[in-house]
Amino acid sequence: MGITRDRNKRPNRPLPSGKTDFAASGPVILFVVSAVQFLTPFMLSAVGVALPTIGREFSASAVQLGLIETVYILAFSLFLLPAGRMGDIYGRKRIFTIGILVFTLGTLMVSLSFTMQSFILFRFFQGSGGAMITGTSIAILSSVFPPEKRGRAMGIIVGCIYLGLSLGPVLSGFMITHLGWRWIFYFGVVIELFCLTLTLLKLKGEWADARGEPFDMIGTVLYCASLFCLIYGTLNQRDGGVYHLLIAAGITGLIIFSLFEYRSSSPILDVNLILHNRVFALSNLATLINYAASFGISFFFSLYLQVIRGFSPQAAGMILVIQPVVQTILSPVFGRLSDTISPPGLATAGMALCAAGLGVASQVHADSPIPVIMGMLALMGLGFSLFSSPNTTTIMGSVTPRQYGIASSFLATMRTLGMLSCMTLITLIFRYYLGEQPVSEQTRNAFLRSMHVSLMIFCGLCIIGVFFSMGRLRKKTMA
Repeated sequence: MGITRDRNKRPNRPLPSGKTDFAASGPVILFVVSAVQFLTPFMLSAVGVALPTIGREFSASAVQLGLIETVYILAFSLFLLPAGRMGDIYGRKRIFTIGILVFTLGTLMVSLSFTMQSFILFRFFQGSGGAMITGTSIAILSSVFPPEKRGRAMGIIVGCIYLGLSLGPVLSGFMITHLGWRWIFYFGVVIELFCLTLTLLKLKGEWADARGEPFDMIGTVLYCASLFCLIYGTLNQRDGGVYHLLIAAGITGLIIFSLFEYRSSSPILDVNLILHNRVFALSNLATLINYAASFGISFFFSLYLQVIRGFSPQAAGMILVIQPVVQTILSPVFGRLSDTISPPGLATAGMALCAAGLGVASQVHADSPIPVIMGMLALMGLGFSLFSSPNTTTIMGSVTPRQYGIASSFLATMRTLGMLSCMTLITLIFRYYLGEQPVSEQTRNAFLRSMHVSLMIFCGLCIIGVFFSMGRLRKKTMA
């Protein structure tokens, strides 16, 4: 692939055939993308409620339970940037469709798992398909919807994401109680096959604004290898030796990757967007921090409600559903509001509410009143819904159409890296307080200490994120 220092000499390529009539194609595309975007968060939240049951069947340790979620998010992190760039070059619809197929196969394999090791492996495969879906869907919407209608569309998409999060705990709890945890994945396969059929029949046209540009294979290998070394080494750093070398290799590799991408004529990550586009950079940093700080709530409180408080999976799911229900209802409202009111301002207010919710969560103890926990979840839902849609609108409005795939996948990468950072920290804290012991009545005090320490760190991180988010308020988003 070609290397150049002058990024301004890139040719302006014409838009592809995907530039269709909005009135005819917009609603159909919004429906298809909304249906598919329901899938990945549904599987994430549903499995979260099932963790104690899965752990008992496979005699899994607390660390292994954390890995169930961690490897899923790791796969997202590894493949989002390449998937987004491949969509720009080869067609967003094509990568989107392949992603649904891979996700469906991964879900089927997870349902047939016979050991904890195979379960974790198949979750990684499932997550790689989810990365292809997520890395292209927002770019497809941005290609079709004009800026004045984009906020409302983003709000609907975010609402569908949170609908998946909402139904995950409820349906998961019911299926675990009456059918068994494997039915979560059987149910998922049925929905995924429906979405695949819908995509093949209803999603017309193609979007490839960077068609003809070379794909950055060297950058892709550097990125995936470096990130894997960094995460794998961090998860096992307690064992020292080679794992410390992996951490160092990962950090070094990511630095080399950044320098390589800066000089690349067709990068999977346009470093100049980060260096010279303040709104894009700060908005993505806000995404990283907010998800790193907030993602652990559902993980901790699924275990807290079932192990510490003795709730059934179904009852725990009915409590945990409060946060995503609030997000589902309010995200389209705040998305539409961001078409007329400063999106960065709305997103900053949302992050401040998330910090307040984490502060409350960090003080929960073994006998805390359930209404307090429900109020905390509602506050987190309000904060997230106020943050997500306006923040996404801000990011996609700060780049040009040929950068939609890169921007969409980078936003999703920051989101998943935030979740991965969260689960990595939780895994390390579990290792310190629990070692290889399972979360049980006998280890409740160690679990509560782990939860309190983690949530206090997350609250402080979210407060820092508020100040970064405020840095976007001095100037308007780029056209």
